[in-house]
Amino acid sequence: MKFHYWARTKEGRVQSGTIEASSKEAALDILKSHKLYVTGLEKAEAVPIWRKEIKLFEKVSAQDLVMFSRQLSVMFTSGVSLSESLTAIAGQTKKTKFKEKILKLAEAVEGGTTFSKAISRFPKFFSNFYVSVVKSGEVSGTLGKSLTYLADHLERDYNLRAKLKGAMIYPSLVIVAIIGVFVLMTVFIIPQLITVLEGSEVEPPAITMAAIALSNLIRSWWWLILILIVGAIFGLWWYFRTEEGKKIFDQTSLRIPWVGVFLQKLYLTRFAENLSTLITGGLPIGQSLEVSGKIVGNDVYQRIIFEARDRVTRGESITAVFSEYPKIFTPLFCQMSLVGEKTGHIDKTLMTVANFYQEEINRVTDNLVNILEPILILVLGGMVGLLMAAVVIPLYQISAGAM
Repeated sequence: MKFHYWARTKEGRVQSGTIEASSKEAALDILKSHKLYVTGLEKAEAVPIWRKEIKLFEKVSAQDLVMFSRQLSVMFTSGVSLSESLTAIAGQTKKTKFKEKILKLAEAVEGGTTFSKAISRFPKFFSNFYVSVVKSGEVSGTLGKSLTYLADHLERDYNLRAKLKGAMIYPSLVIVAIIGVFVLMTVFIIPQLITVLEGSEVEPPAITMAAIALSNLIRSWWWLILILIVGAIFGLWWYFRTEEGKKIFDQTSLRIPWVGVFLQKLYLTRFAENLSTLITGGLPIGQSLEVSGKIVGNDVYQRIIFEARDRVTRGESITAVFSEYPKIFTPLFCQMSLVGEKTGHIDKTLMTVANFYQEEINRVTDNLVNILEPILILVLGGMVGLLMAAVVIPLYQISAGAM
């Protein structure tokens, strides 16, 4: 049998690999005979081809990073060394790609590389924000606290994203149902109605004629319609990923009624929490603004935050900059940041603002689901009713004429 193992050498170097043995106990004896301290050992089961193919697309999710950060924070603050903590976490990690990266981190840290420098080698897994908080903790000698701040921040961010995604599940299902009913009626039901009408002398009503024309269009040109829809979606997706397209999208989205207000609260929550975490972690205010601006997710906010970064380095206050943009930064945000600057506790006041707006987002999200539910049901019922009327009315006319 084959076993995967993770171990440390007598010198403390992290080592991993595969070993063949008749049992788990035999594998442990072999490894011990090579003077290795085993930290993890599991059976290497034969994996079907289809599972191997899926692992090619294995992706480290936000939840994986949250769990990694929380486990690392708990273990490190409990007195376990960083390299041992990383090795232990790797042994519990199921995703092969992430496990390999964690083991490489453990090996780098064991070799004398700082943790911030080690994680900066994997930008796909650890953002600039993550690296900055860790680096500030290393410089100030409070890495344990910085890891705790990171874990708390990532958990709040993950919960917020999960809340928003969960709120869209029901509307998405109803929209799929609407599309399904529409396709079913126009592709399968209406053609049967056309056959019935061709054998009668009844003049179909306008609603039936419209349904028949739509059915003929979809059945004859479905491939062209599909190409146009896919092309439009891909074209918009590509354009909005360009620098110009993203600027236009970010500016336009903030001007949409109701949606703009919701997005404003979302960006303010993200910015306030990120900035608070970075300041609490020990980063200078200028650097904190730069990192927060890069990950805020909106070009309008990024431009203003970078302006604040430049003006703060010249001695101006953050509030002085943000108050010049009342449509972007709310009076509440500016007032709280002013209080924070005056009292010297801007990190705490910003976190208060983030918590307030997060509660607002949760409330708005719940209300959105409650409002969309009856609206979508009415839309679905109305569409089905119209299509049914287009089918039933001419059938009723034919039966009435026959009597």
